[in-house]
Amino acid sequence: MLAIMNTEAVDLVLLDLGLPDEDGLTLTRQIRARSTIPIVVITARKGREDRLAALEMGADDYLTKPFDPEELVLRVQNLLGRSKGSMSQENSSRDKSAIEFDGWKIDVNGRTVTNPDGGNILLTNAEFNLFSALAKAPNRVLSRDFLLDAVSRDDDAPSDRLIDVLISRVRKKIEIEPKKPTLIVTVPGCGYKFTSPN
Repeated sequence: MLAIMNTEAVDLVLLDLGLPDEDGLTLTRQIRARSTIPIVVITARKGREDRLAALEMGADDYLTKPFDPEELVLRVQNLLGRSKGSMSQENSSRDKSAIEFDGWKIDVNGRTVTNPDGGNILLTNAEFNLFSALAKAPNRVLSRDFLLDAVSRDDDAPSDRLIDVLISRVRKKIEIEPKKPTLIVTVPGCGYKFTSPN
């Protein structure tokens, strides 16, 4: 699924929680770490905890089996209509492929980072994926698991300690004082937060 999402244009994901080789909640988290694509969870799990967990991890809708196929079609049409409408508004108001803050520019499509002086900051693929994931969610605490999903592009996910190493390396390249970071802040026991001045 993740390989297809990396190469194909996908409009919406219908996801069951009870899958034979992976938990649907884990896949929801992995999808949301990489994309804002709408996710509809379809499952036999009727418990409040499962529903809240799926929505908290980024699912847009939750439907329990058995369900009315017409209801599913209507929910999908509503989600696609909203997501396409919001995407066209965002695209008309600003360039989605660029993130700008305090003189810095992250070109997501070109995979480049430019500092306020106009110089390019050289980042590895993992460093770029981490930095752009943080910058796309300003002032929001992102867990190590979420960041690990954003950094890792295959099924063999590395240890979550890798995130700490990558954070340290990115801080050395973008922070004025890496030992006293102001852009990428540690939130003890939770993860990291990008504190954009804008």
